[in-house]
Amino acid sequence: MRAVCLLVRPTLRRGVRQRWPQHSASAALGYNARYPDTGIATRMLILNQRQKDLLAWVNREGYVAVEKMAAHFDVTHQTIRRDITLLSEHTLLQRYHGGASVLSSVENVAYNARQVLMIDEKRRIARALAAEIPDNASLFINLGTTTEEVAKALGQHRGLRVITNNFHIANLMCDYPDCEVLVAGGALRKRDRGLTGEATVQFIRQFKVDYGIIGVSCIEHGGVLRDYDYREVLTTQAIMQQSRHVWLAADHSKFERPALVELGHLAQVDALFTDRPVSADMCDVLAKGNTRLVVAG
Repeated sequence: MRAVCLLVRPTLRRGVRQRWPQHSASAALGYNARYPDTGIATRMLILNQRQKDLLAWVNREGYVAVEKMAAHFDVTHQTIRRDITLLSEHTLLQRYHGGASVLSSVENVAYNARQVLMIDEKRRIARALAAEIPDNASLFINLGTTTEEVAKALGQHRGLRVITNNFHIANLMCDYPDCEVLVAGGALRKRDRGLTGEATVQFIRQFKVDYGIIGVSCIEHGGVLRDYDYREVLTTQAIMQQSRHVWLAADHSKFERPALVELGHLAQVDALFTDRPVSADMCDVLAKGNTRLVVAG
């Protein structure tokens, strides 16, 4: 069984704060473990293949139950609980009664990890959404790796006018033929090259566009939309208010995932593009809000 090694708890000299580089195996998986400044000697955390797969599964799905993991890996519940305990002790996931989840409701998964997590699902969603955007349309596109995939899927469109607070999208779409890109001002976030803040909101409020293409971090069972950064939430709210049609792109891992800040409700969204059929309860929420559901094949 192949193992993955992660360095944890580096030795620090007393009174000296040091930055410990992320281990290459951890970086390859997209996990950014946080290690406290302690005087404990360096030691190795060895992940077997099951633990590695378990960790990837939780980060992909957002939450996975112990029973489901035990059945999948064909081991006892006790074995899975020991795996979860080990991983949670090293701040690689969050342990709950009956399962495990991504780390926090106040911090999103690292951007470089989100770029590869659920990538096939995001691309299917992006193609389905882009297929419904006509040529000669005006668009807002907000922050997120799913909306970045939508921007990629729009490469063959003509006559687009795009307003974005996402530098990755701006860099990509400025090379499209017959596509005008306007970039919002504001404070630039280092972690994902996103622009947020009051200046961003004020810029967005100058426009009224045909389609607001948004992503979110969480869709709760009652239809409440949530995200992690209140500044990003204010920007997305402005986009929703200034769009004639609001289209939400979200893969199935966003349902019931914990996030801190309330953004809005599915009733404010005209169409939800996702990759799997939703629950009966969610269908009721969509029907009550008159929100169209598109499941990408």
